[in-house]
Amino acid sequence: MPDLMQAAVVEAFGKPLVLREQSVPVPGPGQILVRTEACGVCHTDLHAARGDWPVKPVPPFIPGHEGIGIVVALGAGVTIVKEGDRVGVPWMYSACGHCEYCLSAWETVCPEIQFSGYTRNGGFAEYILADPNYVAHIPDGLSAVQAAPIICAGITTYKGLKETGARPGEWVAVSGVGGLGHLAVQYAKAMGLRVCAVDVDDDKLAHAKALGAELLINARERDPITALKDGTGGGAHGVLITAPSLTAFNQGVAMTRRHGTCVLVGLPPGDFPLPLFDVVAACITVRGSFVGTRKDMAEALAFAADGKVKADIELQPLSAINDVFDRLEHGKVPSRVVLDFGSQS
Repeated sequence: MPDLMQAAVVEAFGKPLVLREQSVPVPGPGQILVRTEACGVCHTDLHAARGDWPVKPVPPFIPGHEGIGIVVALGAGVTIVKEGDRVGVPWMYSACGHCEYCLSAWETVCPEIQFSGYTRNGGFAEYILADPNYVAHIPDGLSAVQAAPIICAGITTYKGLKETGARPGEWVAVSGVGGLGHLAVQYAKAMGLRVCAVDVDDDKLAHAKALGAELLINARERDPITALKDGTGGGAHGVLITAPSLTAFNQGVAMTRRHGTCVLVGLPPGDFPLPLFDVVAACITVRGSFVGTRKDMAEALAFAADGKVKADIELQPLSAINDVFDRLEHGKVPSRVVLDFGSQS
């Protein structure tokens, strides 16, 4: 194992990431070391690098929470993974394991939760330290590149769809058919749901149709609320909002069927005013959904391993990360970018 590794580091908020050599970390008791094969790039990584959110990471740090790789070293006391296993180091780096939320399978809201690429160094590096209790176990036959988006975008949309409570044969609306939304369409179809795709880009809507969406609405060309209610006979039983747009959030609540559920996973800036009369009178549930549990992760990966869900991926080397961030910021990444560490020189 080498002594040094390449990493892309946030040294100051709002500045380009710095590619530099630093020591390969050594796993302590209860930790593992993962040699990175691939790492997806998420809009959350951009938020982290800019310090956009109220609770900020502390520079210098290494972003990346879709890292997939091979376990190459074990710290003392580790028994649940072994060297040679392929694992993913997801957004939920670890949780306490003993609070009321962890004990009720809601570890994603644990008060002591730690985040990969945010409060812990992440996958924009050739090696990653990880907690073996919280890594994703990658099924045989699913490549590192294909697995990378699943452990963030995939689980986020899959869990969000579960949180709508929609049953097979019922309608779900996916608002925003980009990096998350194109996976949501596939998960919804695999779960037996009927899908309405809402976006402002005809190419993305055409892609959604190819993936199985039955009803397509360009919200720039027609009122999505009226169009969806007309096309579904009263609105969607579940609405999943992936678009980071307050307009999409307001439309999403209005597109929800009476007694339906609108699930929010996008994170646009600003406050979100709810139309309280409409929500109360129509008995609508508005619910936030934050990635997913380890059980959700296993289920999301199983769909991908069975070939029912596949991310559209653009491969880039780690050295291109600042260009990728620039394109991501300006909406020029149509699907998911994965950093391919096998292509590093």
